[in-house]
Amino acid sequence: MIVFARNLITKDFWLKLFSLALAVLIWLTVRFISTNGETTSPWLALIGRPPDETVLTVPLQLPSNPAQKFSADHASVTLTLRGDPQILKALKPESIRAEVNLNGVQSANGLVLPVQIILPKGISYTRAEPDEVAVNSSDNSK
Repeated sequence: MIVFARNLITKDFWLKLFSLALAVLIWLTVRFISTNGETTSPWLALIGRPPDETVLTVPLQLPSNPAQKFSADHASVTLTLRGDPQILKALKPESIRAEVNLNGVQSANGLVLPVQIILPKGISYTRAEPDEVAVNSSDNSK
């Protein structure tokens, strides 16, 4: 029995150790992707290197309605973006949308609403300035 237990550990020890290390790396990768939603590479998190950041200013978009015209107190939103350096270098402000959802709003005078940010895959934002805007409306049917 003792020989069996000793052989269980010592026989092909390096192969067993390599298999265990590989299994742990695969488990960490799957766990990181499932909790973070593929915002950054799991390998960067393992080695401790933070993803690159960049700052972009994108225009704020409001839905158009022929009977009602809406305006916001800010015309653009400044975003701090994180992600893969190659994706960030190729990123243009036109590929990002900053908008305010005005569904169901008939009139808005000083109504404060959150800004919704729509980003390409593989990019996340850490800061949006402003993150809320005051919306006003004027009736064009008069």
